[in-house]
Amino acid sequence: MDFSFGHFPVDLILFALVAAFLVLRLRSVLGRRVGFQPAPMPVPQHPDTAGKVIDGKAEQVPAAAEYDIPAPGTRVGQLLAEVQAQEAGFTPQQFLAGAQEAFRQVVKAFAEGDRATLQARLTPAVYASFEAAIAARDAAGEKQRSEIQAIRSLAIEDVRLVKLDVGTGAAIDVRIVSDQVSLLVDAQGQPVTGTDAVTEFSDLWTFERLLGVSGTGWRLASARSA
Repeated sequence: MDFSFGHFPVDLILFALVAAFLVLRLRSVLGRRVGFQPAPMPVPQHPDTAGKVIDGKAEQVPAAAEYDIPAPGTRVGQLLAEVQAQEAGFTPQQFLAGAQEAFRQVVKAFAEGDRATLQARLTPAVYASFEAAIAARDAAGEKQRSEIQAIRSLAIEDVRLVKLDVGTGAAIDVRIVSDQVSLLVDAQGQPVTGTDAVTEFSDLWTFERLLGVSGTGWRLASARSA
């Protein structure tokens, strides 16, 4: 059978077209697989959160607590200015730093039954209630486990000034938000209240002192959940 067309074999033309088609297909496949590919994005390195290493040991660096201080033009801000006018060296920032340290000390002292620290940090009425709770806990053979993992924020909520016969008394309410492990276990080590999981706590602590009188300091006068 004659497949020629104009003295040129048609079958060769068909074979050439098929070959060209295969070459193009192969080239397209290879171009996708071995051609230039977008460079992969580098994986960002996370900062070291384990803290500084001193003598081969990791030192955990706690995050700084956020301080919330009322603006000078507000009612509470004006009362803070009055406290500052009557108490040498007082600043809201310094006060909150002291409240933060007191919070750590009181929580730890209550868990450990450290009455001496509590007596130095609490007003007599509040110490009496804390001491009664410790005594009842000891009598029942219970133990308190309290660990502050982080103190997130301290905010001055309110300020009250009271005129007394011996001077001016000041009370400052501070809302403290913290992450804690708080668990009370019985004599057999079984949980009574709380949990061993890290939990966020929001507490309202009130600190009091007599302004302008040497030898006095801020003491915890009230503590409750908020």
